[in-house]
Amino acid sequence: MPGLTIGDTVPNLELDSTHGKIRIHDYVGDGYAIIFSHPADFTPVCTTEMAAMAGYAKEFEKRGVKLLGISCDDVESHRQWTKDVEAYGGKQQQQQHTTTKVTFPILADPARDAIRQLNMVDPDEKDAAGRSMPSRALHVVGPDKAVKLSFLYPATTGRNMDEVLRAVDSLLTAAKHGGKVATPANWKPGECAVIAPGVSDEEARKMFPQGFETADLPSKKGYLRFTKV
Repeated sequence: MPGLTIGDTVPNLELDSTHGKIRIHDYVGDGYAIIFSHPADFTPVCTTEMAAMAGYAKEFEKRGVKLLGISCDDVESHRQWTKDVEAYGGKQQQQQHTTTKVTFPILADPARDAIRQLNMVDPDEKDAAGRSMPSRALHVVGPDKAVKLSFLYPATTGRNMDEVLRAVDSLLTAAKHGGKVATPANWKPGECAVIAPGVSDEEARKMFPQGFETADLPSKKGYLRFTKV
C-alpha cells in the first residue's frame, strides 16, 4: 500500500518481534497506537530516539497509547541493540534516579516488505548491499485502524518526543469532543482549544457551558473562538 497516509487503514501485517509474533490490528486493539520506524539498529540517531521513546513510554501508557517500533534488522539484532538503548537512556536519566527500559515490541522486517506497505521507506538511504532502508516515519493509528497523524523525517534528523506527545494529546482532545474542537498553533494540554467552524454559536453555548471567547478580527466573521476543554 504505497503512499499510506492520513485516513488510510494500516495493513494488518503479521511480523516477528522482540515480543513474539504480532498482528498489527490485534496489537492496536480498541485504542490508539504509535507505529514508528528507524533506519537501523546500532546507529547513533536511532539509539537516542529509541531511548527517548522508551523514556516517554509511561506517558503514552497513561493516555492509553501503545508503542510499536519497526526496522529491517532481525529480532536478535533488536534484542542486542536494546541493551545499548537502555544503557544510553539510563545515563540520561541518572539525575532523575530512574531507569530506561524498552517495554514495547520492535518488529523485524529483514525482507523490507512491511516498511514498503507502511510507507516507511527512505528514498535516499541504502544499506551496503544497495537495499532500501526505513525512514524515520511515525504513524498514530486509531481504534478504527486508520492513520490519524503521520510524521516523516530524514535519517539525519532525530524526532522530538515532546512534539509526538503533544500531537497525541491534540488528537485525543479532538476525538473526546467528537471533532467539534481543534488545537491551535503551539497548543499544549491545559490551554484553550478552538471551536470548529461547523459549530454554530448557539450549539457552542450548549456544548461549552464554561463559555468561549471570540477573537475580534478585521473581517468580523467570528470564526476564531477559544474555549477551555
